[in-house]
Amino acid sequence: MSLLASRQALVLAVLLSEGCAWAREVFFDKDGGARPDDSSWDTVLKNGAALNKTLASLEPGDTLVVPAKTFYLMGGIKVSGLTSVTIRIDGTLYFDSGTLNAQRYMKAWPRSQPGSNLKAKVLECMHFQNVRNVTFTSSSQGMLNGAGSKWWGVPGIGYLLREENRPRLLKIESGKDILVENLFLKDSPYWTFNAVGVQNIEVRYSKVEARRTKREGHGIIDLTAFNTDGFDFNACDNVWVHDSDVWNQDDCFDVKSGTKNVVIERVNATGLGLTIGSIQGEVKNVTFRNAYMHKPYKGIYMKFRGSGHVSDVLYENIVIDQPAQFAIWIGPAQQCDGCSLTELCSTKGGPCSICWPTVGQCHGVENAFYRNITLRNVTVLNPKQSAGALIADKTSPMKNIVFEDVVVKNPASKPFGADNYKCDYVNGVAKGKTYPVPPCMKDMTDANAADRGSETQLVV
Repeated sequence: MSLLASRQALVLAVLLSEGCAWAREVFFDKDGGARPDDSSWDTVLKNGAALNKTLASLEPGDTLVVPAKTFYLMGGIKVSGLTSVTIRIDGTLYFDSGTLNAQRYMKAWPRSQPGSNLKAKVLECMHFQNVRNVTFTSSSQGMLNGAGSKWWGVPGIGYLLREENRPRLLKIESGKDILVENLFLKDSPYWTFNAVGVQNIEVRYSKVEARRTKREGHGIIDLTAFNTDGFDFNACDNVWVHDSDVWNQDDCFDVKSGTKNVVIERVNATGLGLTIGSIQGEVKNVTFRNAYMHKPYKGIYMKFRGSGHVSDVLYENIVIDQPAQFAIWIGPAQQCDGCSLTELCSTKGGPCSICWPTVGQCHGVENAFYRNITLRNVTVLNPKQSAGALIADKTSPMKNIVFEDVVVKNPASKPFGADNYKCDYVNGVAKGKTYPVPPCMKDMTDANAADRGSETQLVV
């Protein structure tokens, strides 16, 4: 039985057991008292309060309808314990108060500690806890707009002011049987979508966008929309993401620690990659397949921050078109979370400097184990740097790493020269038409594989 079919059966069973005889539609404006198309300060505060109150009032079988209008509101929306409800966003929930009140809006944002302590942790834009059988949907393509540019601030300087104390756009924590579909999640201040401790979740026909400019690719200005992860899954089990798009400035589709049994397929991604990490723990049984990546920064990106195990991973039928940095990275996390400007090229925030290999150090992580990792039918077109890096620590060498038909067309000579890959402590094999072959791998490719390096076949 599919995830969706099992959810529908469960919804019916729950409704019958709880004696629900009809479905009730609750309209955010007509029933909840929200005021559309008004960004005045009074309305922003009232709309935020109205959404909190309306969500808390939902009973099994109810559908909350956000009609096809724009609702400006304050964040800090938090609800717990919803069961068998539908949240239908046909319009826009806009977490903003107009450009003239950006600083006032951020100062008024709800925080974990009441009062005027602006250093206290901000609450999320929307945070759902302990929810079961909940559908987030739209009859068209509903939008959650985080108006993130005010939180990102002046490129570079904004991060120094707020660092990572910025709200996630949509967080679902401790849930079961969740469906997310037909949503556009735009310009999150911080991570866009974060599922934590969720069992059975499907995301489909949705997209994420977080960008400062309209240019293709990821220049220095674009990348200063830091930490705008796309779809993140932490400590989840049974995840299916399909037919969705991400254009952001950090991890696009990200499988984090404690997550297992994941399929992410038929997606477009441009940002810092189809990611597993940063891991401090265990990840098992993950498949990325049928993906196209247009001018991403990184492509396939697997990263350890601390010790742990990542095993039984398949990347299959992937096209990585003109990556700006490394198309394939399996190793330590290349990051500097929480670093000051003077520490930017250090390893304070991660085991590998974000400035490496030009500046700084990069080393494998002790007791961080990669096992049974396969890349199959992966095509990289005209990367701006060398093909990639596979970096482990001597305490935990990679084992059973397989590259099968992994073809890099026109790899750049820098920074790794004729080797094309940086390799440390890797036990692997290259098969089929793989070219170039990483120097740490046993070469079991077809005869004359080097001649085929220019015969690139797109697969999606």
